[in-house]
Amino acid sequence: MTGRTAAGEPVLELVGVTKAYPGAAPVPALAGVDLRISAGERIAVLGPSGSGKSTLLHILGTLERPTRGIVAVAGRDVSSLSDAEVSAVRGHELGFVFQQFFLLDHLDAVGNVALGLLYRGARASERRCAAIAALEQVGLGHRLGHRPQQLSGGERQRVAIARAVAGHASAVLADEPTGNLDTSTGAGIVTLLGELAEAGTAVVVVTHDAGIAAAMDRQVEMRDGLIISDGPRQDPDLTPARPGGRP
Repeated sequence: MTGRTAAGEPVLELVGVTKAYPGAAPVPALAGVDLRISAGERIAVLGPSGSGKSTLLHILGTLERPTRGIVAVAGRDVSSLSDAEVSAVRGHELGFVFQQFFLLDHLDAVGNVALGLLYRGARASERRCAAIAALEQVGLGHRLGHRPQQLSGGERQRVAIARAVAGHASAVLADEPTGNLDTSTGAGIVTLLGELAEAGTAVVVVTHDAGIAAAMDRQVEMRDGLIISDGPRQDPDLTPARPGGRP
């Protein structure tokens, strides 16, 4: 496995996916979802709390298994794979960015990024070189030796993004990646995610922020565990003007 699927090919695909959490009365989270994501796409997943957004992201990222349905990563159906095999696919093909940065305080930026490459079995020197290259890619080449407490919130999120892409992931899955950042810093993170997509990485962002959604190419809206709409973003320039004023 090498990561980074060719442009236009499906990176992630869900077919008839359902998810119900066990209990005295099983709690449905997804109710039959079909979704196809291609290399280089920028997708916003929208919907109110409890609509199934995070569950969708977790199943796309193979962090949870569906109750029913097919989950394919880079063309490979992972539904019947063992946990170890799924972990290997995840490690080679997918990267994750969350609202919390999940960085280790005792490691510098290089160490935090290199840690995410341990599963590949590469030598320490190779992991370090890959980590430095990823940090330079996200504009942190001048902060390599800094620990998380020495970095701003935006810089810490950039370290998390570097960790997600250091292995040349085919897709980056982000859950409210700007939730802990101010507006200006968050805009910078959105721009960075867009640059990753331009380089061929599929980017899927779960968000409540309409501004972030508007920066994506495609918007998937969820309600009650279902995708109720899936299409290109609305271009503000094509929005009808309000009476007597600007659009």
